Amino acid sequence: MAQDTTYYATGKRKNAIAKTWITPGKGEISINGRTLEDYFRVYTAKTIITQPLVLTNNQDKFDIKIKVLGGGIIGQAGAIRHGITKALMEFDAGLRPVLKRAGFVRRDPREKERKKYGQKGARARFQFSKR
Repeated sequence: MAQDTTYYATGKRKNAIAKTWITPGKGEISINGRTLEDYFRVYTAKTIITQPLVLTNNQDKFDIKIKVLGGGIIGQAGAIRHGITKALMEFDAGLRPVLKRAGFVRRDPREKERKKYGQKGARARFQFSKR
């Protein structure tokens, strides 16, 4: 029986967390038990997810299984991209310079700013009336 190697990584963005497993295969992507096209209907999200694979020419070399929790559509796509990037680096450390130059290695640290008391939102104020 041939040993089937699996590479695991966790990706994060905003409030989304993506657990990513990549195994050598035909290029099938499964997210929470559904296909990529079924889970993400937005073209931008699909593009974000496949960026590290396209950049390293690995589109049809790995089957990817992803479990993603929390966040919105683009946050989840960013978390998945981060997870795929980290798993690819675990597979081959030589891909790191290419992925780092593209900006995929570093987690995007931007978070939602908290709402302040006495204000409408994080930066928005209630309307001021002089009289």
